[in-house]
Amino acid sequence: MAKINDNFLKLPGSYLFSTIAKKVAEYTEANPDKEVIKMGIGDVTRPLVPAVIEAMHKATDEMGTSEGFRGYGPEQGYDFLRNAIVEHDYKARGIDIAPDEVFVSDGAKSDCGNIGDIFSKDNKVAVCDPVYPVYVDTNAMAGRAGKYIADHWDNLVYMPCLAENGFMPQIPDEKADMIYLCFPNNPTGVAATREQLKPWIEYAKKNNAVILYDSAYEAFISDPDVPHSIYEIEGAKEVAIEFRSFSKTAGFTGTRCAYTVVPHELKIDGTELNGLWNRRQCTKFNGVPYVIQRAAEAVYTDEGHKEIRENIDYYLKNASIIREALTEAGLEVYGGVNAPYIWAKTPDGMKSWDFFDKLLKEAGVVTTPGAGFGPSGEGYIRLTAFNTLENTIKAMEKIKAIL
Repeated sequence: MAKINDNFLKLPGSYLFSTIAKKVAEYTEANPDKEVIKMGIGDVTRPLVPAVIEAMHKATDEMGTSEGFRGYGPEQGYDFLRNAIVEHDYKARGIDIAPDEVFVSDGAKSDCGNIGDIFSKDNKVAVCDPVYPVYVDTNAMAGRAGKYIADHWDNLVYMPCLAENGFMPQIPDEKADMIYLCFPNNPTGVAATREQLKPWIEYAKKNNAVILYDSAYEAFISDPDVPHSIYEIEGAKEVAIEFRSFSKTAGFTGTRCAYTVVPHELKIDGTELNGLWNRRQCTKFNGVPYVIQRAAEAVYTDEGHKEIRENIDYYLKNASIIREALTEAGLEVYGGVNAPYIWAKTPDGMKSWDFFDKLLKEAGVVTTPGAGFGPSGEGYIRLTAFNTLENTIKAMEKIKAIL
C-alpha cells in the first residue's frame, strides 16, 4: 500500500499568503464596489527595466535561429551569468567567490526550501521568530520540526526577535545545527550590522553548525555598517550558505531567477556541501531558461544597474511614506529603512488577524498579520513598499482616517 509523507498532515492550516488571498477574495466578492489596495504580499509593481527587456528580446531572437538556439543548459547556470554575479556582487565588495560556488535557480524561495535535501533529518533547526514561513514549513515537511503545539513546533529552536532586543535574534542557549538568518529581515525590516553578525560565525564554528543566510533584500541596504553579504564577515565561507534573488532587486517575481552560493570551504565531517548541492540540482533541476539568464545578466550592465537603482529608490520612497504615515497615526513602526518591509505594532493590544480584518474591511488595505510569521509576531502587522506611489499614498490616507 502506498503511504504519504504524514509530516504534511502536521502542518497547521494553509500557507500564510494563501490564507490572506482567500480572505481578500471573499471580501472583494462581497464588496465588488470597494477598492482594495494590496500591501501584504511582497510582490513588485514596477515593470522590468528597459535594459532587461532588451536583453530578453535579443535572447529570444537568438533562440529562433539554428546558430543561437539552446536546449538544456547547465543546471548550475550559464557561465556568463555566474561570472557576472561573482564580479559585481562579490569581487566588487572584496569577497573571493568562485563561479563554481554560484548556483543559478528559479528563486530564493525554492532554494531556501530545497536546501534541506542535503541535510540529515536529525539536524536541530533554529529560526528567528517572527520568521519567513518557508524556513519553518519546509523543515516541518521534512520531519525536522516535530509536532505543532498551540502556536509553535516543539522540535525547533525559536529565537525571539522582540522590540526590546531591536528585533535581533539572540544566540541560542542550546545547540543548533542549521540556523536560518535573514537580513535585511523579512518580515521585520531590520538589518544586522557586521558586529551583530560576527558572533553567529563564531557560534557556527564552535558548534559545527551551518548558517543559511537569506540576503534577498540586500539591494535595499543604504547603511554603510550593514553588510550586503555574510561573506563580508571573516570566516563566514567556512560556515554559511547564502541565498540571493533577482525578484525584489530587479522585479523578477514573475520572471523567476535567483542564485545560491555554497563555498568550497564549507564542509561537514570533511564533505563539501558544494558537491552535495551540485548533485541535488543536477538530479532535480534542469536550470533556468537561457532567455531569463540573459535578462539577469543585463542587471549588471551600467544601464541596467542605473535603471534598477531607480526602481529600488522608488520603493524606498514608498517605505518612507508608510513609516511616516503610520507613525502619525500613532503606531510604533520599525523597518523600512534598509528594507522594503515595515513592521508595525497593532493599536491597543489588538490581535494581528483582528487588525488585519479591520484594515481590510474599514480601509480596503491588505496587510500581513504578524502572527502568521510565528508566536513573536503576534501584535504586529507587516506592510510592503512594493505597490505604486499613488496607491501607497492613498492607502496611508485611508489608514490614518480610520485610526
